[in-house]
Amino acid sequence: MTVDAASQWMVIMGNFGFPIAITIYLFLRFERKIEKLETVIVQLGEIIRETRKD
Repeated sequence: MTVDAASQWMVIMGNFGFPIAITIYLFLRFERKIEKLETVIVQLGEIIRETRKD
C-alpha cells in the first residue's frame, strides 16, 4: 500500500467512520428498546384477552 492510498483511507475513515459508529450504536440501543416494547405489547394483549373472558 502506498502512502497516497494510506492517506486516502485515513480521509475516508475520518469522514465516514464516526457516522457509521454512531449509527451502529443507535441501532443497538433502539433494538433493545423495541424488544422491550414488543414484550410489553404482548403482555398487554394477554391482559386484555383475560379481562374480556371474565
